[in-house]
Amino acid sequence: MSGNTPGMDMTTLSALAEPNRMHIVELLRDGPLTVGEIAERLGLRQPQASKHLKVLGESGIVEAKADANRRIYKLRPEPFKALDAWLSSYRRIMEERYDKLDDYLRELQDKERQ
Repeated sequence: MSGNTPGMDMTTLSALAEPNRMHIVELLRDGPLTVGEIAERLGLRQPQASKHLKVLGESGIVEAKADANRRIYKLRPEPFKALDAWLSSYRRIMEERYDKLDDYLRELQDKERQ
């Protein structure tokens, strides 16, 4: 990744590249859940869900809060802000290219009319 974007690195993308982890992130978009709730909703065994949550936690995507004997997981906003900033830089480049293409196509149309 670009060194220009603070907080954006390959760890975030590689953590999200695994389908079960991406599904966990999608579930947590709606709010915090326990490991058991995540496992049940995704049809995973609890140890599998815990393994995926550990990777998501190590990459900074989720954080856990202890509540009695349960751990409640929620998304952290920082990795997503960094990802959005990184994507925005590409979005700007593409928009500039489309603007140039529009200008070029207008020039061609004007030449055809003459």
